[in-house]
Amino acid sequence: MPLIRPLDASHDPETADLAAFFNETLGFCPNSVLTMQHRPAISKAFINLNKAVMANEGRVTSALKRMIAWVSSNATGCRYCQAHAIRAAERYGANQEQLDNIWDYRTHTAFSDAERAALDFSLAASQVPNTVNEEIETRLHQHWNEGEIVEMLGVISLFGYLNRWNDSMGTTLEKDAIDSGEHYLGKHGFEIGKHV
Repeated sequence: MPLIRPLDASHDPETADLAAFFNETLGFCPNSVLTMQHRPAISKAFINLNKAVMANEGRVTSALKRMIAWVSSNATGCRYCQAHAIRAAERYGANQEQLDNIWDYRTHTAFSDAERAALDFSLAASQVPNTVNEEIETRLHQHWNEGEIVEMLGVISLFGYLNRWNDSMGTTLEKDAIDSGEHYLGKHGFEIGKHV
């Protein structure tokens, strides 16, 4: 059971208008946003930040951004965000082989060296303490420009917020997200955990 109950999607009309963004990314408005509506300034600021972070201004694709989010969420253990990130990666056209082998991104041939550098950055930046080091920085700069690295860290930081929010709240995981989590992550022991 969640720490705080989500409010109805129509609770705050401005949030509802902004939340239409999630119909594209996930196919539904997440319970995390519905919980944030208890303080509408937070829900609105979060949605606007999410839209800015997920905008594509370089070569970091929407699918890669969602895989970066998955690696970050996996590092912190947030099942809610893992399911959302893998679902969004699927909806944004991630390669089927990548979706099926996301756990093995470091060695699987479906991932390029540039993608591995981005995903390793996500893992290192999501750990506490942070483990971004010179080797990771060098690999990043071999494949990505500064603006693209900023986009990646924007995703990692956004999901740092979401991982803390949803794990602390015990946010209820939506059925469609559960289905995506079980489909792509189930073979590695994905479970809903406290997000019932």
